[in-house]
Amino acid sequence: MEKTMVKAGRVFPITVLVCSTLITCVNSFAQDTQRSARPARTPVSNPAQPEQDTTKVPVDVSGASAQNIQRIIEKLVSFGNRSTLSAQDDDAIAKGQGIGAAREWLKSEFETISKDCGGCLEVKTDEFINPVASRIPQPTKLVNVYAVLRGTDPENAKRIYLVSGHYDSRNSVNENITDPAPGANDDASGTAVSLESARLLSKFKFPATIIFLTVPGEEQGLNGSKHFAQMAKEKGWDIEGVLNNDIVGGDMSPGQNPNVVRVFSEGIPTIDVPPNPPAPTANQGGGEGGGARTERPARQPAVTPPPATGCALPPPNPAMTPGATPAAAPSATPPTQPTDVELRRMYTDLRNIRSIGLENDSPSRQLARFVADVARSLGNPTVQPLLVYRQDRYLRGGDHTSFNESGFAAVRFTEYRENFDHQHQTPRSENGTECGDYLKFVDFNYVARVAKLNAAVLASLATAPAPPARVRMNTRRLDNDSEITWDPSPGGLATDYEVVWRTTDSPNWTNAEKTDGKTTLVLQVSKDNVIFGVRAVDAKGNRSVPVVPSAQR
Repeated sequence: MEKTMVKAGRVFPITVLVCSTLITCVNSFAQDTQRSARPARTPVSNPAQPEQDTTKVPVDVSGASAQNIQRIIEKLVSFGNRSTLSAQDDDAIAKGQGIGAAREWLKSEFETISKDCGGCLEVKTDEFINPVASRIPQPTKLVNVYAVLRGTDPENAKRIYLVSGHYDSRNSVNENITDPAPGANDDASGTAVSLESARLLSKFKFPATIIFLTVPGEEQGLNGSKHFAQMAKEKGWDIEGVLNNDIVGGDMSPGQNPNVVRVFSEGIPTIDVPPNPPAPTANQGGGEGGGARTERPARQPAVTPPPATGCALPPPNPAMTPGATPAAAPSATPPTQPTDVELRRMYTDLRNIRSIGLENDSPSRQLARFVADVARSLGNPTVQPLLVYRQDRYLRGGDHTSFNESGFAAVRFTEYRENFDHQHQTPRSENGTECGDYLKFVDFNYVARVAKLNAAVLASLATAPAPPARVRMNTRRLDNDSEITWDPSPGGLATDYEVVWRTTDSPNWTNAEKTDGKTTLVLQVSKDNVIFGVRAVDAKGNRSVPVVPSAQR
């Protein structure tokens, strides 16, 4: 038995040697096969083709009219008080007062534009009753008014691009529906952009669909846009980009830059951020042990605030509808909490964003970069976008957020410098300051240039092929090349593709490489050092919004 073990011991090293050699051969053969199947590498010139030299606006939008913008804003201001809570009965509409009269006029404006283009627009309304909520003291009818320029290509018409502004206004007190609330800048200016974009683009045909939207209820909590975005989601609409214009009047105050418009975009997609959990009830308590919650001490200001100047907000109006919810009270309906499946999806998405470093590459941020690219093509005297990499301003919100919350890419256009004495103010003079959102503070030429930019972006988006699908980066090999693969652009408009990239600390795309129609490209650029994107290109050079690749392991 001992000799057998010895013989076995003598054989064992030979067996290990043979097996080791065999494994090495097999691995070598597999690697050779893998290398032979791998697409040829594309050498990259230094620098590659600049990305900035590519986008061309497909139609002429130079006819944006400051005179027409002025006419629209003057008419909206003439309705007196356009609060969502203001009158909308037949008598008020006949007198041309209140939000109901404004709504009917907007509908007639869209119908006039459609008549002028031979019925090219489908003029529609989205009407609903908003229940009692934070700033809606009684059930109230809200009506979104919009026009649809249907795409001419049956497959690409399913893609939708949308421009929006809110037609409601407010003064110093949410419930004050008797004193004037001109809302010339906030947001007759954005509503005018929607109407002017419709007028400009109704002269042309596009493969994809464009919607020109005006909504109420923004000042009460984005109510109109929330309803529209949720409706679009439930109906399965493929909204690929939303341009929200809110306070784009170029307020003529010191410090304003009439050549710049801010474009806000979210970083981490809203749909990937788990909401706050419901607040614990009195019985649940808080902290360890489930005892009573400990109140935090009042936060002390870091510095002594300066003396108040300008327009102060008056105290809330005590005259409320009997039995109504006070303005400061929360909605009776708590926000819907995500299911376990939704939470798992959110956490998976967040892990991927964090591991790849895509905090600055949400679909909304790609849309904002597209806006900047189009503006470069338009040149002067077009207003130039200042990309602000956050969803919105401090303490403020806008209707693009409603679309973000429903999973759609959306950005916000806003003038460079806001004058808060000219927003949400009952018209008056206080402390030597003129308070109120008056018509005279609006720069109509500025609004026309913002409308021109919006129309150019919409036309470029609706003409371009659909973005490529399932873009992915091969991360299964440890090497310094980058292999990117994608599925063809749906809709059949794409004839080529471009891979774009930038260093991880660069805000905008800086390089581009054509693929000669192939849907795989291997670049001699390290994936560890850059962010990549892929966009579809048609025969005339129209380009889609880029899509960043996911990691394929």
